[in-house]
Amino acid sequence: MAKSKDIRIAITLECTSCSENDEKRFSGVSRYVSEKNRRNTPTRLELKKFCPYCYKHKIHREIKK
Repeated sequence: MAKSKDIRIAITLECTSCSENDEKRFSGVSRYVSEKNRRNTPTRLELKKFCPYCYKHKIHREIKK
């Protein structure tokens, strides 16, 4: 069966500061699941969301699954 070319795809957003920084109160990486439209945003998505490990609003980038 051929792979479907859906316009809306599910993506995972990961905190950039958690993945780079090892000096945190808790170990872990903040991740969010969202959807994006391939036609409107062909590049990787970046959103500013709350990170519960950093206790701040940080940039979350789209990662590969």
